[in-house]
Amino acid sequence: MTTFDDRENAFENKFAHDETLKFKAEARRNKLLGLWAAGLMGKSGDAAASYAKDVVAEDFDEAGDEDVYRKVAKDLGALSDETTIRTKMLELMAEAKRQIMEES
Repeated sequence: MTTFDDRENAFENKFAHDETLKFKAEARRNKLLGLWAAGLMGKSGDAAASYAKDVVAEDFDEAGDEDVYRKVAKDLGALSDETTIRTKMLELMAEAKRQIMEES
């Protein structure tokens, strides 16, 4: 193999690794968001865990975060507003990334 081939493989491996971490962090963020929203709705235990799984599954409907935001916003209704939900999504993404990095 040439040096170019080695570099190309390294970049491809890094890209794959970064995408895997991004996917894991988004899924973790969605789970944490689901647990947060479940708490606001008065759910706990298995009901909260089930709701969090529903939020994670919602992210597979379309690319981006809007599908997750719409589900949580609809389910919370008057319990929360757009700014609070979007801010919580950002906070929980940072937390999710921290957790993922600690596990690595």
